[in-house]
Amino acid sequence: MPTVSLETLNQAFLTRNATVGVMGLGYVGLPLVKALGDQGFAVIGFDVDQERVKALKEGISYIKSFPQESLQRLLTEKRFEATHNPSDLGRMDAILICVPTPLTRHREPDMSYVVATAETILPNLRKGQLIVLESTTYPGTTKELVIPILERSGLKAGEDFFVAYSPEREDPGNPQYATSTIPKVVGADDPASRKLAISLYTQIVPKVVEASSAATAEAVKLTENIFRCINIAMVNELKVIYSEMGIDIWEVINAASTKPFGFMPFYPGPGLGGHCIPIDPFYLTWKAREYGVSTRFIELAGEVNTAMPDYVINQLREALDLRFAKALSGSRILLVGMAYKKNVDDIRESPSLAIFEALHLKRAQVDYYDPFVPVVHKSREHPVINGKESIAWTPESLRSYDAVLICTDHDDIDYGFLLAHSALVVDTRNATARVHGHKENVVKA
Repeated sequence: MPTVSLETLNQAFLTRNATVGVMGLGYVGLPLVKALGDQGFAVIGFDVDQERVKALKEGISYIKSFPQESLQRLLTEKRFEATHNPSDLGRMDAILICVPTPLTRHREPDMSYVVATAETILPNLRKGQLIVLESTTYPGTTKELVIPILERSGLKAGEDFFVAYSPEREDPGNPQYATSTIPKVVGADDPASRKLAISLYTQIVPKVVEASSAATAEAVKLTENIFRCINIAMVNELKVIYSEMGIDIWEVINAASTKPFGFMPFYPGPGLGGHCIPIDPFYLTWKAREYGVSTRFIELAGEVNTAMPDYVINQLREALDLRFAKALSGSRILLVGMAYKKNVDDIRESPSLAIFEALHLKRAQVDYYDPFVPVVHKSREHPVINGKESIAWTPESLRSYDAVLICTDHDDIDYGFLLAHSALVVDTRNATARVHGHKENVVKA
């Protein structure tokens, strides 16, 4: 491959004549593919999962936020191709890394996906390429982990190739926002890398916010999610306190929301889910220990949120005992909602998984209903639920359960129908608030 000068690469981004690669074709990568393709870039999607690549080549999308018609249009217009061949990385002018950053069993950052991705790029790295990490991570990852791996090629970052960090800001299920409508933060440790990354992202988002370093941009992402984690923990704790006082937390929040300044509503639930909020705080607490700094406030929020599934189960147990003098063991329980949030098919870190397993261990008979999750695909983390299928939504099936536990408040579920045919409904999301009648069956948790 010929060496590409800084200005030539910059012009290729500005005129959208560059080939952009996206590594990791999941909930972050595929919406990014769509945003790039819609703006005229040639996009190559890379994933080690050959089944994913095969599906995309056949025009089959497995993620709701990347509609099938959009995929097929990009394939027809020859603006997108999927591959699992690492040699194709050399054809890319920019490589955007969108791989998972989970936690280990010891609640420490698992950087294996990022490391494996950098190692895959290494033998295919060429002069004049821009590499951007989008995966959520701790401050210092780009500089301390990614760049040293890539510089083993003999090329130098900021001179021969360019590296930046730009955190993903996806909000699955939110119809108001998409990748192409959300401002993007971009940080790099040298002016050339920063300039190139800004030129690229300016073509696909309405606004690019410049950060002075990659570490600053990495800290921005953590701050956004820790902000949510802490505030959700606060309302979860208030929920427990107010419940003991006979006060409805949702009524309190709705009334407080009428104040036009100084208050922002957050809502309680059965626990935290998704790939960011339950995980990101632990990335910062882990990194802070390197500097001898404690993160008591953040860790306390994590403890409060982590305790919510147990609180919900305890409320369910009490409701069964008080209503029917029935033990949790042996009871038939239906979970409504397996996804971690409303109107999505994403079950990553979903509190429903923890609740399902805990109820199973307590010898309850557990099923679930979720119109977005017809079957729970196999995973090592949740073997009890592997292959479990959503039940039929009928009066007969609902009446067969001792209690229904609402974990996810999908919009297209008929909660009136649910209440009419259920003996007991434990509502963790205030999903039944607008239902008239049968409220005597509802317990909030």
